[in-house]
This record gives sequence, C-alpha cells and structure tokens, in this order.
Amino acid sequence: MSIRFTAKARRGMVALTVAAGLALGVAGCGGGGDGDDKSNPSASASKDRGSKPSAQEGQAETPLAELKGTDGLLLRVTSAQRDAGGFVTVSGSLKNDGAESVAIPAQTSGDETEVIKHGQSLGGATLVDSKGKKRYYVLRDTDGRPLTTTGLTTLEAGQELPVFMQFPAPPTDTVDVALQLPTFSSGTIKISG
Repeated sequence: MSIRFTAKARRGMVALTVAAGLALGVAGCGGGGDGDDKSNPSASASKDRGSKPSAQEGQAETPLAELKGTDGLLLRVTSAQRDAGGFVTVSGSLKNDGAESVAIPAQTSGDETEVIKHGQSLGGATLVDSKGKKRYYVLRDTDGRPLTTTGLTTLEAGQELPVFMQFPAPPTDTVDVALQLPTFSSGTIKISG
C-alpha cells in the first residue's frame, strides 16, 4: 500500500512541477518590460478596451419590443439588425414567465408544409412594412429549413432561451416594422444598420 501512495505522490509532484514551470513561463512572456507588447494581439485588445464593460458583461439590453404569448410565454426582441447580405436578423429571447412548464404552440412554426417538416420553430414569424404595404416571411434555405431558432418544445417555469429569425430586408428607408408571430401579440420594432 505504501508503494501505491509513493507512486501517486510522485505523479502529484511531477504535475505540480509542470504547473509551476508553465506559470513561470507565462509570467515571463511579457516582453521587454516597457509594457507595450504590440506582438501580442490579446494584450493590445485588452489595453484598448480598458475598463469599459461589453454588452455581454452584465449590461441588460433594453428590449425593442415584448410580445406576449399564451400561457405566460414572452418573446423579448433585443435587436433587429440589417445586414449587408440583404437580410434582417431579429434576435432576442423566448421566456416562460408563468408558474408551470409550457409547450411552445405548434402554430409558431407557421402553416407551410416545407417549414413544418423540419420541426418546431419560429418559422411562422413575419415582418410587416405598413409603409411599403409588404409582409416579409422568415427566410428558408435550399432544403426548406427556416432560418430561425428550431427544436423548440417545452419551457420550464422561468426558463429563457435565446432566439433569432432572419427575414429579407425591407427597403433601406423602412425603419419601423411590425413583428408578428402566431399566438403572440404584435409589436413594432426598429431596424438598425
């Protein structure tokens, strides 16, 4: 039994020595000591950023719109970004604000057979441009899959999931559009970019 302990202790000492060597090696990689290491991109990036927090570091985004659904479901839209490729990506979260688990209504997938066959999604969402009198449907790939969050089933009480939907972009002078999703209230959102 003492042999097992000795072998185990020896492995532990080797691991500790390697870890200490790595720590010293990393600490010694700072360069010439002038504090301006231009060859290390991550060092430059952290200097440029300073102490400004990024959006991912806990600053809650003010939603563009909140669409209320059935049984306590809430779709919170946090961005609607126009991309150079000729589409708009709407992002946010789907939350169960209720006290019990809720199944995502099948209607959110829409009623197009090609979309439904790819499973539960937000494929039934549309953007309505009342100024241009046009309705934009969720984009699909060449196999008919909707370019939106898929695989939605049930949300437990308080559970929140990030979601997205991509649409063809309205004309650049159209900024305000209505987002509609079956079984949810409608909401006006502003497209940026």
